[in-house]
Amino acid sequence: QVQLVESGGGLVQAGGSLRLSCAASGSIFSINAMGWYRQAPGKQRELVASITSGGSTKYAGSVKGRFTISRDDAKNTLYLQMNSLKPEDTAVYYCNAAVSASYSGTYNSYWGQGTQVTVSS
Repeated sequence: QVQLVESGGGLVQAGGSLRLSCAASGSIFSINAMGWYRQAPGKQRELVASITSGGSTKYAGSVKGRFTISRDDAKNTLYLQMNSLKPEDTAVYYCNAAVSASYSGTYNSYWGQGTQVTVSS
């Protein structure tokens, strides 16, 4: 089994910064793509940013230029640096990872429990 644990959320004023972390542990042979999603009250979960095993990144238009996704494969950890935060960034942020438990195994998708980010105006 694989566990993803997010941390780093909190309350920040508009214009401030936060850095989210997501640590993966358990039966991990390799991790393919990883991503951050968010869900605001009354809205659907949306992709914020993703990163492949090769380091290629994609961002939602609403966060491009303000957020930076990165990963440390030695630590099985995913990061999201969030700058110039806006009240509309308020949401629960979830990390997702495609993890294989063995060399020839398939990749399964795992989710963290989420961390709250609240941006006050």
